[in-house]
Amino acid sequence: MSEIDTEKNELNSENTSIPVKEKLQIPYAVLCELTHRCPLSCPYCSNPVELEMKSREIDTETWKRALSEAVKIGILQAHFSGGEPTARKDLEEMVQHASSIGLYTNLITSGVLIKEERLKKLYDAGLDHVQVSIQDTDPENSNKIAGYKGHEKKLHTCGLIRKVGLPLTVNAVMHRQNLHNLKEMIDLAVKLDAERLEVAQVQYYGWALKNQTAFLPTKEQLDKATEIVEEARIKLKGILAIDYVVPDYYAKRPKSCMGGWGRQFLNITPAGKVLPCHAAESLDFLKFDNIKDKPLSWIWENSEAFNRFRGTSWMPEPCRSCDRKEIDWGGCRCQAFALTGKEDATDPTCEFSPYRKVLDEPLSKVGQKDIPEFIYRKIEVKKRTIGIGHNSKKA
Repeated sequence: MSEIDTEKNELNSENTSIPVKEKLQIPYAVLCELTHRCPLSCPYCSNPVELEMKSREIDTETWKRALSEAVKIGILQAHFSGGEPTARKDLEEMVQHASSIGLYTNLITSGVLIKEERLKKLYDAGLDHVQVSIQDTDPENSNKIAGYKGHEKKLHTCGLIRKVGLPLTVNAVMHRQNLHNLKEMIDLAVKLDAERLEVAQVQYYGWALKNQTAFLPTKEQLDKATEIVEEARIKLKGILAIDYVVPDYYAKRPKSCMGGWGRQFLNITPAGKVLPCHAAESLDFLKFDNIKDKPLSWIWENSEAFNRFRGTSWMPEPCRSCDRKEIDWGGCRCQAFALTGKEDATDPTCEFSPYRKVLDEPLSKVGQKDIPEFIYRKIEVKKRTIGIGHNSKKA
């Protein structure tokens, strides 16, 4: 990983600003959340609970400038996401610009709005890869989870993606209500001629935290899923690559979220705010700079939000003395704050965290017979709730 020298302020656990000289890694990828508009209502959506309206989305030229600035600081990949990124009519123009300046381009889509003609245009614009989310192999359950009858359309779109010559990744968010179909999901990915399958267990912040009891699997379910993935990796070596992301509620040590806060990755929201991770807006005590106001390089190097949990000097005990502090980087900041309400809390998923007991309540509800109804992702405007599709109108 390349590095750059920069003078920056790190914050210690007492929130005292201490100038330190440190080598910053150059981020390798930018996630471009083009819009929060989406026809789906997935109750585990990674978008923030407070969604941005179309009127607040940054324009084409601002996105193109942001992409150019990303290349200047050494970024190699641009991932176009949402919401549903194909709701933006200027998607082809942004892909073309990104490709022309040397970025690897990936489209992360639900697949329910796109047609073959547009896929061809995106391919011609320089799109390198497409990732499609599939909620389950069972059509009825898939549509229930998505809050939208789009399962068959998704499968059709996967076929079109391969037809035009684009590589395909299937993204399967797995949880209590679909893990029983994990083997079938792996078989489906092979049938769809996908190069990669991402088996991603639900991560519990934002919308997913609201639906925690409905999604959190039992330890037995999780162990079985791990066994299935390990067997499939051996069986399908050279045919299908399988990424596997697990929830860490059952773990002894926390995950290294995003490879460490402000180390490898940045995210730009539909309104232009620049974040260290896609869930960072849940940390409501932080101020995030906007690409409309500051250059991307300045934000990466100097932003208060990026520097707040960068490195190790912010860490309290037991993290500060831990021999893994530069491996897991204190765990997930968004998860720790969601569970404890404390800014610099040691992630409760660590066995040494003083907040470990906050997991007792959610884990005590695992496997209960009465599964709560989903709280679906939605955009709320003042007193009325509107639909979230691209043609939705205020009542």
